[in-house]
Amino acid sequence: MMRIITGTAKGIRLKTLEGDTTRPTAERVKEAVFSMLQMDIEGREVLDLFSGSGQMALEALSRGASSAVMLDSSPAAISVITENANKTKLISKCTIRRTDYLDYIKRNRGKKFDIVFLDPPYASGYYKIALRALIDSDMLKNTSLIVCESGEDTIFGGDEQLAKAFCVVKQSRYSKTFITVISPAEKEDV
Repeated sequence: MMRIITGTAKGIRLKTLEGDTTRPTAERVKEAVFSMLQMDIEGREVLDLFSGSGQMALEALSRGASSAVMLDSSPAAISVITENANKTKLISKCTIRRTDYLDYIKRNRGKKFDIVFLDPPYASGYYKIALRALIDSDMLKNTSLIVCESGEDTIFGGDEQLAKAFCVVKQSRYSKTFITVISPAEKEDV
């Protein structure tokens, strides 16, 4: 059973999707992620590209993030996210959209986020596509943190140019799960 670990909604149990279409982040992994982010959450704007149950964005809101945009293409996921946002009483800080992540990024060019959660299906190959789209759509600040949860230790899939656009802030492995926190690399003066 998932729950909010700390903050204003501490201890509230969250609903998850039935079946195996989504893979909720294990509580141990979620604790590790938020331990990495603890000083970077207060007042921040969050984007959760593959929200599932909404637990990562809701945890960030519970810990003081100012707002969260939570996306999923599944109607069932949107229903669960909305239910969890209401249950935690964080709904007023949430923007919940049933949409494809790429469509949202393209339609919101220039909207900046402080923290981006990127946890697509592991074998999807969406990491490279999403990261490239975030850069091309100018949605990242120099200080933005992108938290990638993956099944392997590389999220760039051999794309050297994309890898140079980011610096790895921290990477940890928890059983079969890799957490990679990245930030935009400083642009060199030309």
